[in-house]
Amino acid sequence: MLISMTGFGKAEKLYLNKKIVVEVRSLNSKQLDLNLRLPSIYREIEMEIRNRVSGVLQRGKIDMSVSFEETAEIQVTPINELVFSTYYKQIQVIAQNNGIQLNPSEIVPTILRLPDVLKAEKDEIASDELHIVLQTCDEALRNLSEFRAKEGGILQTDMVKRVALILNYLEQIEPYESQRIQDVRQRLTDGLRKLASDVQIDANRFEQEVIYYLEKLDITEEKVRLRQHCSYFTETVNEKEPVGRKLGFIAQEMGREINTLGSKANNADIQKLVVLMKDELEKIKEQSLNIL
Repeated sequence: MLISMTGFGKAEKLYLNKKIVVEVRSLNSKQLDLNLRLPSIYREIEMEIRNRVSGVLQRGKIDMSVSFEETAEIQVTPINELVFSTYYKQIQVIAQNNGIQLNPSEIVPTILRLPDVLKAEKDEIASDELHIVLQTCDEALRNLSEFRAKEGGILQTDMVKRVALILNYLEQIEPYESQRIQDVRQRLTDGLRKLASDVQIDANRFEQEVIYYLEKLDITEEKVRLRQHCSYFTETVNEKEPVGRKLGFIAQEMGREINTLGSKANNADIQKLVVLMKDELEKIKEQSLNIL
């Protein structure tokens, strides 16, 4: 079963007055590339989250965000009265010594912006809350994995169908092969006649040259190898382990055989079929880049 590297997963859980939200998106990439956005209060479990992501997703460009929302009434940040008074007294002394007239409407906002005047009480993060955060991450990763598996199934169906089309086009080449031999022989004969009307042609020698020339254009081996590659591709998509890279390599080998068919075609109808095979193969290559 193929697994896509593109997907989205989201999970939410409640803990006391907080709603913890985890969202994770993934795109195709040659390796695991994780961009994790995490509130500072959860930094102590960052490595644990990264380990869980790498254990589940293995490969892909991952964009993951962990956030929380306060569901209870927001607490007002307390003012540190002692610090405020100290700043105010110091400013008064400096103003008096320098003959500066203080304006209370201006000085108060200024003091409130000074360090430690507004000092929020730091809440201790309970281990239960961290455990809930990790559970939410696991659920989001499961949802993403399900999405990727479903998307992979769609890609698998489409890729197998395109491989079948390539084989179908390959079968359509055969009727043109016998006609191609006659066309080549006729072209060679016509070419010799155009050289000079009195040229004597050794029939046996001519037949040997035609056979030698046709051997250079023979596509039997390419057809056999292309069928083998297509069969191997179809078998590989059903493997359980990640096969994205392997499918890419097999598609490259299929491309070599199709290109050789095109270079040896020497027939307009065969060339048209080769172009159709190349079109299907390019779509397969694009999709294989998105397979885990």
